[in-house]
Amino acid sequence: MTEPARVLVVEDNVMNLELAVDLLKLKGYDVLTAKTGPEALEISDRERLDLILMDVQLPGMDGLAVTKKLKENPKTRNIPVVALTAHAMKGDEERILRHGCSGYISKPINTREFPKAVERFIEQTRKG
Repeated sequence: MTEPARVLVVEDNVMNLELAVDLLKLKGYDVLTAKTGPEALEISDRERLDLILMDVQLPGMDGLAVTKKLKENPKTRNIPVVALTAHAMKGDEERILRHGCSGYISKPINTREFPKAVERFIEQTRKG
């Protein structure tokens, strides 16, 4: 049996963070959390991760700036990053992908679709 996927959820809104963590844990994922960009960078550098779910609207260093730093670091560049955004407007997807994200999940989180979307990103990662 394969070990559970390790997912880092980077989200400054406590309610959104708790919802994401609860949904992921129900699916058996090993979940880590960060509330700021610098905290996410530190955890990513230290831990083995299969996926990072990155809030785009973080205070201070926004999620796309954090993703750019992750992609510049040889140790973390291959970890897929999926943007979590409440602002998925025309042109946003291209901007998110251009910053190194593998895709995005829109907020508010749909409790039925969120775990399925995360599973699809993890399957893509594990296939290589």
